[in-house]
Amino acid sequence: MKSYKEMSKEELLALKADLENAYLDAKGKGLKLDMSRGKPGLSQLDVSMPMLDVINSSSDMKTQLGNDTRNYGDLDGIGECRRLMAAMMSVKKDNVLICGNSSLNIMYDTVSRSMMKGVNGSTPWCKLDKVKFLCPVPGYDRHFKITEYFGIEMVNIPLYDDGPDMDMVEEYVNNDPTVKGIWCVPMYSNPTGISYSDEVVRRFANLQPAAADFRIFWDNAYCVHHLYEDRQDKILNILEECEKAGNPNMVYIFASTSKVTFSGSGVSAVASSLENIEFIMSQMTVQTIGHDKINQLRHARYFKDINGMTEHMKKHANLMRPKFQAVLQVFERGLSGLEIGTWTNPNGGYFISFDAMEGCAKAIVAKCKEAGVVLTGAGATFPYGLDPKDSNIRIAPSFPTPEEMAAAAELFVLCVKLVSIEKLLEKC
Repeated sequence: MKSYKEMSKEELLALKADLENAYLDAKGKGLKLDMSRGKPGLSQLDVSMPMLDVINSSSDMKTQLGNDTRNYGDLDGIGECRRLMAAMMSVKKDNVLICGNSSLNIMYDTVSRSMMKGVNGSTPWCKLDKVKFLCPVPGYDRHFKITEYFGIEMVNIPLYDDGPDMDMVEEYVNNDPTVKGIWCVPMYSNPTGISYSDEVVRRFANLQPAAADFRIFWDNAYCVHHLYEDRQDKILNILEECEKAGNPNMVYIFASTSKVTFSGSGVSAVASSLENIEFIMSQMTVQTIGHDKINQLRHARYFKDINGMTEHMKKHANLMRPKFQAVLQVFERGLSGLEIGTWTNPNGGYFISFDAMEGCAKAIVAKCKEAGVVLTGAGATFPYGLDPKDSNIRIAPSFPTPEEMAAAAELFVLCVKLVSIEKLLEKC
């Protein structure tokens, strides 16, 4: 297939006319698809329905230690749920604190606590003249919303196939005391789907921060979300690597079952050093008397152990894989060789990242919306919603059916072609 960049003005104009007719036909199909968020599809939610039957009005509601989950107690979470989440996060049970249904909530609380009370006795961030966070991009928009909400200055760090630009990370962290944190999605990153290499994880663990209260916010949201049994990414244990490097307090690890069981009704957890966990608990004792222990018990009894969760996640993979493949096949067939876009082919997670020609992302998203397909807003994968190249678009294949995803991908490809031609004609 001939590259659009090699076409003459006349060829581009002729092709544009054909594509505009195809776009009018597509608009007439009345598509109404929403791919703006990584929501599990209905079939994925159905997979977890049996969990609702493991506890009923006649169930024994006591934990393995004999504590009644209907009552107060177990502020740090019931033991069997802490064991389950520890195994999911590849850490020790003692390093795990169970919270509510949302890991995003824990991250918000962690930043808020640092702003108001400092980090393990340090000066509260709200009393400092400037606080910065490093933000690997493209990244997770809700991370950026938290730091933006608290008025923290965000610094873009390029994200490569093996992780963030560690030369830049080291330069900032090791020399600038105003840098207090970095957002990370280390496995099947949102939105690119890449996983951090062993070298990158070790370099993180061996940082020598200029600020004693610097912390790595390690959002391991997709640690069990593999798409293929024979193609599974693995990452080093950041908590262990930090301990080896003499930096045991430097990392917070976050995870949840929001995309494992029920979105909005899962279990979340934070793992860190014992000193960090103790400091977090000092806030929680004021904030709450305890999170939903009945839900914790439900999860623990349903999965029993990490092997039960692993088998459960294979069911999710069987449902997700055809949706990813539907998109990738359409992209390969419709865009390969045209030099107007590149995309990722992840081994897991929830997203495909697409990079259009510079200056085209907003127009592509707008054209798709006009024809009935809603995408994540262009720029959302960058702090302040500002993509300096206006090129990155996050594709979320999870909610529609595979057939709907194929139709949406066809429309997306059509919009990419049209917008790219318009951009190229501007230069003719």
